[in-house]
Amino acid sequence: MFNGIVSIRNKNGEEKVKIERPGGSLSPVSSICWNPSSRWENFWNHRASEEEEESVHNYLEEIPVLKSSTCSSQGSETEEEEHEEEESPRDTSSDEHNDILAVADWGQRLSFFQLSGKQIGKDRVLNFDPCCISYFSKGEYILMGGSDKQVSLYTKDGVRLGTIGDQSSWVWTCKVKPDSNYVAIGCQDGTISFYQLIFSTVHGLYKDRYAYRDSMTDVIVQHLITEQKVRIKCRELVKKIAIYKNRLAIQLPDKILIYELYSDDSSDMHYRVKEKIAKKFECNLLVVCSDHIILCQEKRLQCLSFNGVKEREWLMESLIRYIKVIGGPSGREGLLVGLKNGQILKIFVDNLFAIVLLKQSTAVRCLDMSASRNKLAVVDENDTCLVYDIHTKELLFQEPNANSVAWNTQCEDMLCFSGGGYLNIKASNFPVHQQKLQGFVVGYNGSKIFCLHVFSMSAVEVPQSAPMYQYLERKMFKEAYQIACLGVTDTDWKELAMEALEGLEFETAKKAFTRVRDLRYLELISSIEERKKRGESNNELFLADVYAYQGKFHEAAKLYRKSGHESLALDMYTDLRMFDYAKDFLGSGDPKDTKMLITKQADWAKNINEPKAAVEMYISAGEHMKAIEISGDHGWVDMLIDIARKLDKAEREPLSKCAYYFKRLDNHGYAAETYMKIGDLKALVHLHVETQRWEEAFALSEKHPEFKDDVYVPYAQWLAENDRFEEAQKAFHKAGRQSEAVKVLEQLTHNAVVESRFNDAAYYYWMLSMQCLDIAQEVLHLVEFYLEEGITDEEAVALIDLEAPRLNKREDKWQEMASDGAQRLRFDDNTDIIEEDDPFTAKLSFEQGGSEFVPVIVNRAVLRSMSRRDVLIKRWPKPLQWQYFRSLLPDASITMCPTCFQMFHSEDYELLVLQHNCCPYCRRRIDESNQ
Repeated sequence: MFNGIVSIRNKNGEEKVKIERPGGSLSPVSSICWNPSSRWENFWNHRASEEEEESVHNYLEEIPVLKSSTCSSQGSETEEEEHEEEESPRDTSSDEHNDILAVADWGQRLSFFQLSGKQIGKDRVLNFDPCCISYFSKGEYILMGGSDKQVSLYTKDGVRLGTIGDQSSWVWTCKVKPDSNYVAIGCQDGTISFYQLIFSTVHGLYKDRYAYRDSMTDVIVQHLITEQKVRIKCRELVKKIAIYKNRLAIQLPDKILIYELYSDDSSDMHYRVKEKIAKKFECNLLVVCSDHIILCQEKRLQCLSFNGVKEREWLMESLIRYIKVIGGPSGREGLLVGLKNGQILKIFVDNLFAIVLLKQSTAVRCLDMSASRNKLAVVDENDTCLVYDIHTKELLFQEPNANSVAWNTQCEDMLCFSGGGYLNIKASNFPVHQQKLQGFVVGYNGSKIFCLHVFSMSAVEVPQSAPMYQYLERKMFKEAYQIACLGVTDTDWKELAMEALEGLEFETAKKAFTRVRDLRYLELISSIEERKKRGESNNELFLADVYAYQGKFHEAAKLYRKSGHESLALDMYTDLRMFDYAKDFLGSGDPKDTKMLITKQADWAKNINEPKAAVEMYISAGEHMKAIEISGDHGWVDMLIDIARKLDKAEREPLSKCAYYFKRLDNHGYAAETYMKIGDLKALVHLHVETQRWEEAFALSEKHPEFKDDVYVPYAQWLAENDRFEEAQKAFHKAGRQSEAVKVLEQLTHNAVVESRFNDAAYYYWMLSMQCLDIAQEVLHLVEFYLEEGITDEEAVALIDLEAPRLNKREDKWQEMASDGAQRLRFDDNTDIIEEDDPFTAKLSFEQGGSEFVPVIVNRAVLRSMSRRDVLIKRWPKPLQWQYFRSLLPDASITMCPTCFQMFHSEDYELLVLQHNCCPYCRRRIDESNQ
C-alpha cells in the first residue's frame, strides 16, 4: 500500500498478516511478487546469518559429491555452448512452501518476507524507483524495472546480475514467459519489447579439477579423483573462471579474485584468496598460470601479474578461437593458441615472441597436444579431426564428425574425439572404435574419458580392449601391453599374456601373467629363461613347452617330434595319462618305448593322485581291498556299492571293509545290507544300536534272543540319557537287569518326594513294589498258570484237591522187592524212557533263555495231577479273577497271606510275624485272622 504496509489476505478478503515496514509513507510499495518456486526455503533460512559476514570475504562451503570426473588440461573456447542455467544443488529441499514475498518500494529498496511477516535478510538498495517485479518460473531469478528506464536481472536473493535491455522511458511491467527464458517488457511510451536471455556455460578445467559457475554468483570446484566438491560464494556475477594446478581465478564485474590451495596435497580442496585485482576487465577468455593471468580479447593476448600489472602483450593475425595451458616451469608456462585463420602457435608467458607450429586452411575449433609433445590434434570448423607430426608438419591422419579432441595422458599413440553423438577412440593408425556418447570430450586419462554435456562433467570408463586387440593382431606386444595398462579386463590380460607367450615375447608375457597372478605360467617363463641362459636356443622346443602348458598337446607333440625330442612328447602323454594318444604317437616304433609305456601305465594305476582311475584299475586287477580303501577315503559311496554287490559273500574281509566305510559315511542301509550278506548278525545288531534304529534292533532280537542284552541294555541307557526314565526302567527290566531297573525306580521315587510331587511318588512306590513283587516271585520259583477255557475256579480247586496220581511212562527207578520177609529197594536207571512233556518245565526253560515265552495253560488232566501242597491260589474278590501259582521246588516252604495274598518264604514270614505281630506287606494283625 501507499503507506508502506503490506497486507496479506485470504480469498475472502480477510486480513491474515499485516507487515508494517520501516519508512512508512516515505516508502510506498510499488510492486510485490510471490516466489513461484517451492525450493528455496533452506536457502532463505540461512540467508540472514550469511548477510552478517564480511562481503569482502569469500565463503567456502563443502557440498555433497554428485559425480566423479577428471580432465587433462586447462582449456577455453570463445564460442561456448549455450543452454539454460541449471538449478543450484544447494536448493533441493522438497519440504519448502511458497511463502517468500518480494517487495519493491519507492524508497528504492527491495525486501523479502516470509508468510508470517518476518523479514528475510536486509533490504537491498536499488538506486531507482521500481515499478515492476517478476520472478522466473522456477523462482531462480528476478526481473525488475522502473525509473532507470531499463530491466535488470537479479538473483533470487536480490543480487544484481546485469541489464537485460535499455528503454527510452520508464518500465512499468515485465514478465517472463512460463518455463522459458523469454522476457516481455512494457514501457510508459507504449513500447513493448521481447527479449531472449542466454545463460552461457562459464567453467574451467585442469587435469583432475573442474570449476564451473552455479547460480550465477557461486563457483563449484569439483575434484574428479577424490569425488569432492567445494562451493565458493562470491555474491556477485561470475563472468569468467580459470583453473591451473593450485590456482583458481574468478572474474567478477569489477575485479578478479586469485585463489590458491592451502597445501600441496593433491586431494586438498580448501581454497583461500591469494590476490585481488581490483580492476574491471573486458575479455573473451581468461587463463591463469602459476604467477600470471592471461586475458584474451579478440586478437589480443595480455599477460598480467597477480598485482594487475601488464607484463607482456601479443597481437595475433586473426581472432583467437582456442587457448590452453600446456604446462611448464612456474612463471614460464607454455600456451597453445588456435586462430580463426587456421594458424596454431605456442607461446611462453616469459617470451614476447610466439612460435608458429603449423598453419592450416580451416579455422581452429579445438586443440590438444600429445603427452610427449610430438603430435598435435586439431578440430577445425568443418568438424574434422586432423593429427599432425609437430616436427615434420606432416598430416598423419584425419577423421570426420569431430567437435572436440583429447590425447590420452598416459599413452602417446591414443586419442579420442567426440561428435555426432559418438565417442571415437583411435590407437596409432588403426581403425576408429566407436560408442555412443553425448557431449564434448575434454580429457582422456588412462581408461577414463571425461565428457562435458551441457553443464555436467562425467567420467566414462572405457575398457581399452578394442585397441589392445588391434595391436595384438599385428604382434605388437609391447604396445598392446601399454594399452592394457590403461585399463582392460582380466580376460583381456590373460589373452595378452597368452599371445605374447606364443609369440615368444617373454618379457611382456611375464608382466601380463604377473598382473593376473598366474604362477604356473610364470614358472614356465622362468624355466625357459634359465634354459636360454644355459645356451638353449631352440624356439620350436620352447613353443612346444608353451603349447603343452596351454593344453594344446597334439600341437606340442608335433613340435617335439619336429625338434627331435620325441621322448618329451611320450613323457607328456604318459604324465597326462593319455595312454591311447601315446600309443598312437608311437605307432609301430621302438619296442622299448612300447614296454616303457606299459610300465608307466602300470605305475600310474598305483598312483592314488588319480584315485578314480586307480580304483578302476585296482578292481580290474582284483585288488578289492585297495579299491575299497581309496573309495571309502574319498567318500565314493556309489563305487563302494558296486564293489560290495559284485563281491561274493565268502569274501568276508573286503565286505566287512565296505560295511565299515558305509557306516562311517552314514549310509547305514548299505552297511546293513552288507552285514546281512556275510551273515554277521552281531555286527548288524551293533549297527542298529549305534544308529539308534531301535525298531530294527528289537525285531532282530525277537528273532535271535541271544542278542537281547545287546539291544535292551543300550536302549535303556539311551532312554535314561534322554530323560525317559520310566521307559528306561521297563527296558532294564525286560533285559533282565533287575538291579538297574530297581535303581531307576528308586531314583525316580526319591526325586518325586524331594520335589513334593507326591502323586508321582505314590505311583513310583507302587511300581517299585510291583517290581519287587516280580523279583520276589522269581526268587520264590513260582510259575503262574492259567485255566483252560471252560474251567471254573471251583472246578479247578476240586480237581487239584483230588491229587490223582500222575502217570509217567518211565517206571520208578526204585523198585520194592520182598523175599523171605525182608523189604529191599532196587534202583533201575533206564535213561531210554522219556518223561511226558511238562508245561512248567517249558516255562522254566524260557526263564533260562531257552525259547520264546508261552503262558502256561492247564487242562483238567494237569489239574488232577497237581499236588495240593504245590499250588497256591490268590482268591481275589469278584470281579477279579483268581490267580494260580505252582511251586517248582516243593521242598521250599511258602506261606501266603490270606488278606493281601502276598507270598513269602515261610521262615521269613514267621520271623517277621514274631517281630511285628502282623503281615509284613498289608500289616494285618495275626490276632485278626480268626475274625
